[in-house]
Amino acid sequence: MNGDGANTLTPSWQQPISDFMAYLQFEKQYSAHTVRQYQTQLQLAAHFFAAQSDGWFSVSSEQIRRFSMSLRSKQYNPRSINLKLSCIRSLYKFLKTKQADSTLLHNPAAGQKGPKFQKPLPKNLDVDQMLQLLEIDTEDALAVRDKAMMELMYSSGLRVSELVNTNLNDIREGEIRVLGKGNKERVIPVGSKALDAIAAWLKLRPLFAHDEESAMFVSKRKTRISIRHVRARMKEWGVKQGISANVHPHKLRHSFASHLLESSGDLRAIQEMLGHTSLSATQVYTHVDFQHLAKVYDQTHPRARQKK
Repeated sequence: MNGDGANTLTPSWQQPISDFMAYLQFEKQYSAHTVRQYQTQLQLAAHFFAAQSDGWFSVSSEQIRRFSMSLRSKQYNPRSINLKLSCIRSLYKFLKTKQADSTLLHNPAAGQKGPKFQKPLPKNLDVDQMLQLLEIDTEDALAVRDKAMMELMYSSGLRVSELVNTNLNDIREGEIRVLGKGNKERVIPVGSKALDAIAAWLKLRPLFAHDEESAMFVSKRKTRISIRHVRARMKEWGVKQGISANVHPHKLRHSFASHLLESSGDLRAIQEMLGHTSLSATQVYTHVDFQHLAKVYDQTHPRARQKK
C-alpha cells in the first residue's frame, strides 16, 4: 500500500514503512483503514526526520522529542500527537523483531510521552432507555430484523462489524461465535430476549435472502447488510422510539458493558466478552459505573444532600 508521500522518500525511509504495512495487513489482519492511518502518520514523521537523518535506523531520541515539539507548535491536538508517537513506537518494535541482532537497534521513541488529554467517557443509554428503544412494533418484517440486530448487539456487546459478519451457523445453544479484531475468536452468551428476536427474524428471513446466502442479517437487496445501513436504521429507530440521545451501534455496545458492570462488577469477564486485548481498554467503564454510583449516592444517602 503506497501513499502519495512515498514518492519523495528514499528507500531507507520507505522500505521499513512498506514492510511494516505488509505485516499489519497480512499478519495482524488490520483493516485497510487502520493500515492507511499508520502509513500516513509514519510518512509524515519520515519527512520530518529526513532533514536530519539518513533513515529510521539513525533517528535519535532527541529528534523524536523535537518532532513532538514541532507538532505542538503547529497546534496539533494532544490526541493526534499521541497517535503519531504511538505509530512510531510500533514501527520500531516491528523493526527490532526483524533484526538478527536486536541489540543493533534501540527504540528512540520508547519513553517519549505526548501531551496528556482527557479521554471522553463512553456514553450509554440507561436501562429504561434501552427498554424503550427495544419496544418495537414488529408487524413490519424489517422492524423484526432491526429488533433482532439491536437485541443481539445489546445482549452480547458486539461491534457493528461483528454484527454484520454474523452468519447463520454462528449462533448455537445460546452462544455466538465471533471473529473480532485481529481475527481473534471469542464465544459470548446470547440472552433469551435476543434469541427470541432472532428466532422471529429467521422465520421471515427467507423473504429477503437467497438460499445460498450465509449472512444472518440481510437487506432488501438480498445481500449481507452493510455497516452503513445498520447505523442508519438504528439512528432512525432512536428517533421513532423517542430517545433523546443519538442512537448508534457503538452506544449499544457501551450500554451492554456499563449495565453488566453495574450488576456484576466483574471487569475481567466484561473484557473477555468485549474482546479487548488489554484490561486498560475496559477500565474506562469503571468511571462510567462510578458516575452511576455517585448519582445513586446523591439521590439516596441521608447526608448527601444537606444544605450548607
